[in-house]
Amino acid sequence: MAAIGQAGRRGSDVRSDCWISVELNGSGGIIVDLTSKVEAMYGDAIRSSVTEGMKTLGVEHASVTVEDAGALPFVIQARLEAAVRRAKGTLEAELLPPMTEHATYPTSRERFRRSRLYLPGNEPKFMPNAGLHGPDGVILDLEDSVAPSEKDAARCLIRNALRTLDFCGAERMVRINQGERGLDDLGFLVQHNLHMVLIPKVEDPEEVKAVDARIAELKERHSVTQDIFLMPIVESALGAIKAYEIATASVNVAALTIGLEDYTADIGTQRTLKGRESFWARSQVVNAARAARVQPIDTVFSDVADMDGLLESVREAKSLGFDGKGCIHPRQIAVMHKGFAPEDKEVEKAKRIVVAFEEAETKGLGVVSLGSKMIDPPVVKRALHTVELAVRSGLLDPDWREGGGADA
Repeated sequence: MAAIGQAGRRGSDVRSDCWISVELNGSGGIIVDLTSKVEAMYGDAIRSSVTEGMKTLGVEHASVTVEDAGALPFVIQARLEAAVRRAKGTLEAELLPPMTEHATYPTSRERFRRSRLYLPGNEPKFMPNAGLHGPDGVILDLEDSVAPSEKDAARCLIRNALRTLDFCGAERMVRINQGERGLDDLGFLVQHNLHMVLIPKVEDPEEVKAVDARIAELKERHSVTQDIFLMPIVESALGAIKAYEIATASVNVAALTIGLEDYTADIGTQRTLKGRESFWARSQVVNAARAARVQPIDTVFSDVADMDGLLESVREAKSLGFDGKGCIHPRQIAVMHKGFAPEDKEVEKAKRIVVAFEEAETKGLGVVSLGSKMIDPPVVKRALHTVELAVRSGLLDPDWREGGGADA
């Protein structure tokens, strides 16, 4: 019996995706049977892409059935590769789209992470426009949002999205799976300008070290030189207790976050809007992150229709010391940025500190003072952060020094 592999989604409700079935044959070359919503414009191009893709994957004889619902080329390539992998069992080759220039920008350890938008890793329809909504980070998710049977196909899809899509400057994040599956995920990600890896359900610093070691191994193998940062996710009572150990497990940890759905289940309670049941764990994450000199990032707000509740939640998170939150819908992004924006009095104080710091530097002074009060380096660093955030939030003109705002 001929080996058959299938990947993708089909049906009347599917858009921006395709379903591909590959039946390996002993002879006859590559036969493509295509049904497409865009047959008139792109039918020939799709057939040619599939035929060339099969050659790249080392398959000379196969019957390929494609049901296309407006999938972009990177999606068709990912689905084709996944189908061939399932038909053959193992596959050395990869079907990689060209790395576009707008997918090559870098990230940095200290960048803002006010909002991170989760995108299901096996749903390509959400991916192309994600960056247009202006999140600080885009998370292509391989974990909870992807069914176990589809995680292999999602790997190909996320890899091709990293190579192709313009996320408009958003940090390019992937949440991998737990354990060995997560370590295997990295082989599809590290060499494609991955910025940050989210590590789920961490309870032991050794889990972070294992991910860090695998990334280092893959970076050396593929001659990757840019930094890839880590964001462990605390999602259990044990993880919360070990938060500081987790945050300091690697120099590549840049942020520490918490997931409250799993945490509240683990401690045997229900998550509430007031959040009293998670106050200790969230405070633990904030203090662990600050002690480790990494960013503390709060959990997602799950009610996408409650904008007032979201704003209140963001302001509460800020008051606890968090720098950002997770979001599951684009409409939440602007509200998060508003909630994390500094207040006027914060901006004015920060401006005065920055000016005092810059004057001290100009005069070659080793200490910074504001009036009769000495300003410590961490305070200066926080003031610089506040001023930059105010500029990013549209609360302060980038040329505020020239406008006399420093003396306000």
